[in-house]
Amino acid sequence: MSLRNELKSSLRKTSRGIPRRHPIIHRYDSCIMQLRSRTRTISSTATPFPEPRMRWNDGRRSFPFFTSNQTLTSIKKRQDQQYSDSLQLGKAEQDTQSIDVWPSSAVPTSSYKPVTPFTVGNTLKVYFQLSKARLTTLVVLTAMSGVALSPLPVGVPVLLATAVGTTLCCASANTFNQITEVPFDAQMARTRNRPLVRKAISPLHAACFGVVTGVAGPAILLAYAGPVTAALGLGNIILYAGLYTALKRRSVVNTWVGGIVGAIPPLMGWSACGSSLLPSTTTPMSIYLPPFLNSTDLATYISTQLPALSHGLATTTPLIDNPLCPLALFLLHYAWQFPHFNPLSHLVRSSYAQAGYAMLTVIDPKKNALVSLRHSILLVFLSSFLIPLSGLTDWTFAITSLVPNAVLMGWSWKFYRNGTEKVARTLFGHSLLYLPVMLGLMMYHKRGMDWTTWFDRQDDKEKE
Repeated sequence: MSLRNELKSSLRKTSRGIPRRHPIIHRYDSCIMQLRSRTRTISSTATPFPEPRMRWNDGRRSFPFFTSNQTLTSIKKRQDQQYSDSLQLGKAEQDTQSIDVWPSSAVPTSSYKPVTPFTVGNTLKVYFQLSKARLTTLVVLTAMSGVALSPLPVGVPVLLATAVGTTLCCASANTFNQITEVPFDAQMARTRNRPLVRKAISPLHAACFGVVTGVAGPAILLAYAGPVTAALGLGNIILYAGLYTALKRRSVVNTWVGGIVGAIPPLMGWSACGSSLLPSTTTPMSIYLPPFLNSTDLATYISTQLPALSHGLATTTPLIDNPLCPLALFLLHYAWQFPHFNPLSHLVRSSYAQAGYAMLTVIDPKKNALVSLRHSILLVFLSSFLIPLSGLTDWTFAITSLVPNAVLMGWSWKFYRNGTEKVARTLFGHSLLYLPVMLGLMMYHKRGMDWTTWFDRQDDKEKE
């Protein structure tokens, strides 16, 4: 009897606040009559208390009912009959608010939103969304940083081909990523408006776009930038659309794989100029000590014990090709990924959890912030030691880079200590500014680049 009273009490609670003459009262009373006949069976058997299996909706609030499959079937049949009757009378819209429990094939056409005409402008807009235009722009800029920092000269055709090829490779990788993640993007509010989720483009059309860009990008890079750059572009498509996308729902290692993907574009720009990525007999790895250490015992020890590294000790001009430079550039972009992505993932961690992504911020938010802090500290080491030691910049860069590094590391520390969304949002904003500021400083302190002389030459040309 207690189970029967509990059931009746739960049903009685759902009717509170409903106007007595509301149409749902009639349906509610009919359900009570059917449920009263079931309570005798429920109270006399060991069947567990049934779960709520349907919800009425009166347009303002929902009311749960405890029913059997047979009851649900009869209710659905009655609803379908009522709806078909209303269609015949031309009153389909008057009951749409009260009959939204069961999807029906007899939905009026007025409830559907007309499809946007597939014009050239709309098609290009969808292509931009498939390519993740803002992310692609950032990737292309990092690739151009490799071209700008390379000591070898480069022509305009190679520069344009590198930019266009990198854009197409990035567009292909992002397209295949969205094709794979359609059912998961539909579960997150942040990604529900993507073109494949809202069916603005068919999967076949999107796949064709991904294939065309995935073939055209490496082909352009192969023709103008060389086979190494083309191989890096094709490998990045496979790495991002294949390994990274597959790992997102399996392991937190996906973030580290994504860091590698984001650090490859600068190597594409570096290799497009003809510079080597690996040391060899013709391109040895050399180091540049600070000027005050060139005449010390350390320089003498290196020149005698490590002759392979002594080529750049006493020189102030840049080497034609030093494989340590692309390594430093790769590590800089790789380490930056974590103070950039980790606070962003913290802001959308609920969406990641809802879609079932194995992100570190979902599994262990504290460790997610700690990883961000570790890589912020690593950026200080790279900027103040490895980058000037490689000869990519002069040693003045080690001092000027301390300012943006101090800002980023300070907010990473706050993110680790507090872990609030406000701090995470601020850290993410600083990370967006950090990379262009650092690349600008690297260009200004590029070894062998005297900007004062360059401006003097411009003044002389204007006087002539």
